[in-house]
Amino acid sequence: MPPAAIECIRVTKRMSSGARVLTILAELDLSVERGDSVAIVGPSGSGKSTLLGLLAGLDRPTDGEVRLLGESLGELDEDELALLRRHHVGFVFQDFQLLANITAIENVLLPLELSGADGADERATELLQRVGLAERLHHYPSQLSGGEQQRVALARAFATRPPVLLADEPTGNLDGVTGGAALDLMYELREQAGSTLVLVTHDPQVAERARRRVRLVDGRIVSDERDA
Repeated sequence: MPPAAIECIRVTKRMSSGARVLTILAELDLSVERGDSVAIVGPSGSGKSTLLGLLAGLDRPTDGEVRLLGESLGELDEDELALLRRHHVGFVFQDFQLLANITAIENVLLPLELSGADGADERATELLQRVGLAERLHHYPSQLSGGEQQRVALARAFATRPPVLLADEPTGNLDGVTGGAALDLMYELREQAGSTLVLVTHDPQVAERARRRVRLVDGRIVSDERDA
């Protein structure tokens, strides 16, 4: 049986703030099975985004262990972590994080070219067509609406068919209708790719779309609910 997509084992994260040491996450245990969808919810300052950064290997815990697809992230150096992210993790951000000086299709091509994927042009074009941007391939981010930018970001996130998708407030900068459409699209692409999804959100409606909802308060899991 393959290992879980994500495992946190007694993960603690502390940070210095002046003379004080703040505990952001406290001995957190979490396991996410492959193909599952999990929403991390909780008030501001509860540790949601810190946890997402640890899952991606963008930060390291003070104590404990994070495993991604069976790999212990603490045993990897920065180059190995970057390689793991490049081939196995997709990201969706609240502020889209598209590169402003390249076109929509070039943004989607970037992870494909970095991973050395065959048929990169065809894959990027197919994804942008699938997200409804067939006529906008050569537009720059500044020429696209917020909803269109998020659709480009989704196409980029799924370009390499990542086993794991991490999303930080994926609809936070969109209005209700546009955000709902982006969310539908994200789940459609996730289903097709078979990706494990972990998203951070303040929005209860976004959280309800996930099969499982994990609530953090003061760096600890206080509830863990799964759809029947």
